[in-house]
Parts: sequence; structure tokens; C-alpha cells
Amino acid sequence: MDVIHMTACIRPKVLLIDEVDVFLSEKYYGGMYTSAVYLKDSSINTLLDTLWKNRNLRALNAVKVTPAYQACATRFSNWIFLFDEAIKDMLAALQSFQSSTYIIQNDKIVYVEGESIAENVVRGYDTIWAYYFENEKGFISQSSLETNVGIIINCGTFSYAEMPHEFAYITGVTGTLKTLAEPEKNILQKVYEIHKNTYMPSVFGKSNRNYNPTNDVEAVNKSEYFMRIRGEIDAICNAQRAIFVFFELEEKLMSFYNSSELSSIKQNVQIITEKVSTKERELCIKRAATGGKATLLTRTFGRGTDFICRNRQVLANGGIHVLQTFFSEELSEEYQIMGRGARQGDRGSYRMILLDCDLERFLGADWDKKISKITGSTLYDTLNKARNALYESKCAAKEVGIEQCRHEHQVSKSFMDALLEGKMDIVKKVLTEKNRGANIASGISRTLLLMDATGSMKSLLSATKDTVCTMFERASAVLEEKGISKDAFSMQFAVYRNYNCRDNKILEVSPWETKASNLRTFINRIGPEGGKGHEAIEIGLWHAVKESERQDEISQVILIGDAPANTKTNVAKNRAQFGEAYWKQSRFATPTYYEDELEKLKTKNIPIHAFYLTDYAKDNFQKIAKETKGRCEWLDISSTTGAESLTNFVTEEVLRKSAGDQGDAAVELYKAKYVKKMFIS
Repeated sequence: MDVIHMTACIRPKVLLIDEVDVFLSEKYYGGMYTSAVYLKDSSINTLLDTLWKNRNLRALNAVKVTPAYQACATRFSNWIFLFDEAIKDMLAALQSFQSSTYIIQNDKIVYVEGESIAENVVRGYDTIWAYYFENEKGFISQSSLETNVGIIINCGTFSYAEMPHEFAYITGVTGTLKTLAEPEKNILQKVYEIHKNTYMPSVFGKSNRNYNPTNDVEAVNKSEYFMRIRGEIDAICNAQRAIFVFFELEEKLMSFYNSSELSSIKQNVQIITEKVSTKERELCIKRAATGGKATLLTRTFGRGTDFICRNRQVLANGGIHVLQTFFSEELSEEYQIMGRGARQGDRGSYRMILLDCDLERFLGADWDKKISKITGSTLYDTLNKARNALYESKCAAKEVGIEQCRHEHQVSKSFMDALLEGKMDIVKKVLTEKNRGANIASGISRTLLLMDATGSMKSLLSATKDTVCTMFERASAVLEEKGISKDAFSMQFAVYRNYNCRDNKILEVSPWETKASNLRTFINRIGPEGGKGHEAIEIGLWHAVKESERQDEISQVILIGDAPANTKTNVAKNRAQFGEAYWKQSRFATPTYYEDELEKLKTKNIPIHAFYLTDYAKDNFQKIAKETKGRCEWLDISSTTGAESLTNFVTEEVLRKSAGDQGDAAVELYKAKYVKKMFIS
């Protein structure tokens, strides 16, 4: 019998991308996937019980002598090194978990993320201690506690931006190729070497959409906003057409739905949001394209949802009308929402009615001065140019973050390969590094990064997310070079807004962290919202004072924003929006003022380094920094170098504190290693 030699043939892999603008969005291009194991065992529960009951324990060696630790060491003898690192994180979290904001729902600790409740989110050991805390108070059952606690083992972090490089070929279909910004086109060509594209004309011929951006885009004030939307609904429904009204946030959609302006026709209006069941959603979609029907939707359904109009009378009357009530940060989203009407050659129309104060994110903190000059025919062009400029600065920040993500991705890939090949020495080495515990030694510096997260702060939040890992990496490298522990510092992120946000949004706070990836995860879920005029810096400073009163005091505060702190008059006026009765039920029951909180921080010799983004905030930020002996500088976050400037400002001040008497020398070393020199001829 002939011997047939078989040769393994590895087929090249092809990546198909559906809607390239989605892939290039923040969620994916620059986003990370973190894999982790939740190790559970009765011995682990006993260890956690022991730590909770003995919250005065502050050192790993003190934990090692407990019977609970000894039991774990016997049970997991080959992996006890991971327990040692985890215990450091547990001890650190015992001091900080109450800073984390969570709610209890269905006998679980859950978090509010954007418009939805996230039930599957675990924020390190802050979440685990929250279970113990609420169980002790009787709000979490014992069975839920035992089910939802364990030891968290990080198994790697993978970058979505790196994954396409694993494929031999990349192809895809998209309806938004023409709407891509120049930086996005450059990414496709230079990063992924996609040089060929084909534009295919619609088989349905020329679009029959009625839309002119010169006349069909308007911005109105708050008193007119809902009335104008209602007027648009009435005009379309009276013409026996269908109207889809898209809102940016579910909160705003529901505010309109429950408003007096809509009350007389509310029973005839349907809503489609993420919280509507799939079955009900399908029924609403089928009913949406009928004559006289108004449907309110969140932005999510502006993409990929097919509303088919088979009613000839509706089409004869002008077809589906799409009304967008917010200005998209990306042109591609605008085109997708617009495309929910006038599909497949049908007639249709599109308009935008915008709330003027929402345009702060595009026009800046002084939007109210600019808006009167650009309303009318120049409004859309002005907003579109501002949108493009913001996107370019955001792309520059992304590159800083993606470079850091690339390294983590490669390490995680190596770990995965070693795991498959049984190379346990490499596996243990990577796991040790990925799960390195917090520095629980007393005396490490603690920096509170306090940021404005109101409507105009999209660029700041994006840049912070993209650069935080770089900040930590650079600071650690400099400290090591100076012979100082590379984790001699910890950071906490806190974002403040204003009193037009509810109590859970006016201040959002991360745990204290020695791991940049955890802070990145926190800031990734923070979005710009609320705010107008002066902002609630006093709330942020109030939080700083609270943190300074804990056993581990804070070393310094870094304040970044584009508007001054509220005056006492502002505080009273702004709190009146929801009313004192509302605030009395919150953690902000007693009004506070930035001058009072500033005085408390001055007494404790805690400096505030203030970085202002606009001249509007300059005087106030200079005063805050001067009174606390801090640094004050302008930060041009919207420029292409904004992310790098942010990285430098924060890292320099972290080093100045964490390096002790070598602080200034550490900063000079940092500048020599990382700060680009500017040569002027």
C-alpha cells in the first residue's frame, strides 16, 4: 500500500468588518478586552470573612498567620503567590471601597453605566467589600454574599485595535465610508494597509430625502425645546405621515415623554429604548411607519434598525420624517440616523432641533456667547467644523493609548500561547505581573485627579482614558531609575458636574488605584453631561476634604476644567432646580462652597494644581492654586498635542510627590526622557 504523506494546510484568515465607523469608534479602536477568572472556594470565603471581621489588619504578614490564610495555602499551594498579591488589593480596598458609588438591585451590587444598570460589573475588591458592607446592614442576603465573592485573577488584556493584524486579509461592507473623517481614513490606510475601496451606487437610484442643512437645523433654548419637538410631531402626524424622534439619552427621551408638552397625545406615542423588551420592540418597529404615528427612540436604534414603510398613503404624503434632537459627535452616526427614513428610494424628510446648551461640548464653555452669532444658515457648518476639530484631537490622544495597549496585547498573547503549550514558568511570571497587588505600605503618595465632566469635556475624558496607562508607565520607569519603588503612588479619579445632574451624577468617584488599567475602566464609562456656566467644583473639593480625613490622607489634588467654581449665589440658585427637599435626601444635604472647602485643604497643606482649559476658568483656577501653593497652567486639550500635555502635567506632579526629597530631580529626569523639545528657528 502506498504511503500518503499529508501536509497540513493552514488557510489564511479573512476578517470581515461590518460598518467600519463602528470599528473605528472609541469602544473598539482604543478599547480593551480584559479576561479574568473569579476563583471561588469555601476556604476563600473564610479568608474574606476573616479580613472583613479584622479590618484593622494592614499588612500581608499579619494575614499570613491566620488559620484562614493557612487553609488557602494548603488548598492552593502552587498558586499561593496570587493570593498574596490579591490580599494586598483586598487590604487597600478595605480603606477605599466606600468611595465607590453603587446601588443594590435584585439582591446584587450593581452600577449605573450611562443609561443602563450593569449587573455583571465587578470593580475589583471594592465590589466584594460592598457586598460584605451591605450584608452586615441587612440589605444583601447571605446567599448572595457567598455567591458573589471570590478572588479575582487577571488573565490578560487584549486590544481590539491589534486584533485585525492577526488576519491575512481585511474586507468589509459599510454605508458610511464617505462620511469618515480624514484621521479615520488615515488609520485604514496606514495602520491596516487598506488601500482599495469601491463605492457602489444604490440600486434604488437617487435619494428622495427632503433635507437642507442650511434651513433644517436649528438650536433653541430650554423653554422652547420640547414645544418645538411637539410642534414637529403635530405637523407630521396631521399630514398623516410617520415621525421618528431620536434622542441622545433615555433620560432626555423620558423627560419629553412625561412632559406637559406631550401629555395630550402621550397615549398615542410609542417609545423604543434599550429597556423595552425584544418582543415589544419588534411590535413598535412594525407599527412605526404608519400614518399619524409618532415614535420616540434612543440613538442606539439609529443604526441597523430597518423601518419599512409599506403604506402607500404615507409615502404619497411625504413618507417617514426623521427628527434628530441632538448633534452627533460623528458624522457617520448622523448619516445612519438620517437613513432610518427615505429608504430604498422612498420619499422622506429629515430635520434637527437642538438644545442650545447641549452644544457646549462643541462650542466650549462660552457657547452661550457664540450661539447667537451662528444660528441660522451658518449653524450646521460651524458645528460640523467644530466636530471635525474635536475628532482630530481625539485621534491624537488615541494613538498614545493604543501604543500602550499594543504592549499589553502582546504580553497577553504570549501568556495565552504559553498556557496552551504548558509552559508554566511563563504562565506564573505573567500572572504575577498582571496581578501585582497594591502597595499597602503607609506613606505612599495619593493623588486625587479631579476633573470637570460636563457637556464640553468630551476631549478631556477621552484623553484621560487614552493616556492614564502611559502616565503610570512613565512614572514607574522614572521612580525605578531613581531607586524608588515603582508603585510608590496611587491615584483616584473623581469627576464633578453641576446641580442640573442628579446626586449620583454630580460626583462620580473611582477607587484608589495603583493599577492604571482599573482607572482606565472607570473613566471609560464616564460621559460628558450636564453643566452650564460655573460648575460644582465645590462638590469635588468637598470630596477631597472627605478623603483627607481618612486614615491614609491625600497628598495633592490635580484640578482640570473649563469653568470656574460656583459662587454662593450660584449654589443656591442651581440647587433650586431640583429643590432643597431633593438634595436633603442625598449625601449633599448641606450646601457647601468652594471657599470653605479650600480653607480646609489649606489647613492640611494639601496643594491643588489647577489646569484650566479656557480663559473663562483662568482667574478662579489661579486663585485656587495660589491659595494652596499649587501649580496653575493652561491646558490646550483640544489640540493635537493636548493628550501629551495632559500626560506630562499629571505625571510630573505625581513624581514630584511620590519621589519625596528627590521629587524635583525625578521631574527633571522625566522631562529629559519624555518631554519633546520645541525648537524655534
